[in-house]
Amino acid sequence: MFDKHIMEIRESQIIQLPKILDRRGNLSFIEGENHIPFAIRRTHWIYDVPGGEKRGGHAYKVCQEFIVALSGSFDVIVNDGKEEKTYHLNRSYYGLYIPAMIWRQMENFSTNSLALVLSSTKYDAGDYIRDFSLLKELKKV
Repeated sequence: MFDKHIMEIRESQIIQLPKILDRRGNLSFIEGENHIPFAIRRTHWIYDVPGGEKRGGHAYKVCQEFIVALSGSFDVIVNDGKEEKTYHLNRSYYGLYIPAMIWRQMENFSTNSLALVLSSTKYDAGDYIRDFSLLKELKKV
């Protein structure tokens, strides 16, 4: 049912974005299917996260995501059912690509942090996998 290629943690990766330096202020940008490996179908952002709170705690069957810390910092923990890895995001000129079928959780948000999330699909409640044991079962881990 699922392509094994998009199911392993090693497919999650930091992607450096273009950075145009200017004495008046720097500029970075993201182009879908150029800088990230999918067309952008949805964008949302996470902000005002109270201290100690966690976000995410799910995987997607189909949706891919690209997460950028536009301001502040936070950790993204990814898990493919066999291996876990933590990425610390704290720069607006790189982000974390997370393929489908990878569990993700965000935590350790700094004060006034702002997380930008670009998605390959429109919102679909049926695409969410909210039970880690179900993800492992679907992946036959």
